[in-house]
Amino acid sequence: EPVTPLYRMRIFATDPVVAKSRFWYFLRQLRKFKKTTGEIVSCEEVKEKYPLKVKNFGIWLRYNSRSGTHNMYREYRDLTVNGAITQCYRDMGARHRARAHSIQIIRCESVAANKCRRPLVTQMHDSKIKFPLPCRVQKNHGELVQANRPSTYFL
Repeated sequence: EPVTPLYRMRIFATDPVVAKSRFWYFLRQLRKFKKTTGEIVSCEEVKEKYPLKVKNFGIWLRYNSRSGTHNMYREYRDLTVNGAITQCYRDMGARHRARAHSIQIIRCESVAANKCRRPLVTQMHDSKIKFPLPCRVQKNHGELVQANRPSTYFL
């Protein structure tokens, strides 16, 4: 071909070696392409633009279970995309016993608060949310030994 096509993918992996391997794996599925007929131009880590702002992330994925292949949409709340993807992998392992190699992330993007669907994420959107600590121990500073039993229940 006179103009060689370039293929760009956003791949979530632990290191560049795994990322390159996954790139060839996905490219082989999409096009009739082998490692020997192409080359990787660049492999870069994408940094978060606002890493100190909490965001809602929607993740579209596909995974192989013991019974078949399933498509799924999941939502997570995190500071970064990488954190949300890590949460997703751990959650899928816990809830569905899905191993990391059987999970394929199709798409991941930030979702506005009014577009969120999952109750686990939407419960955090309350502006008057409180996290009470009803069972805390109040310590007296300076005393080494406390003779009486501490009162831990406060409302």
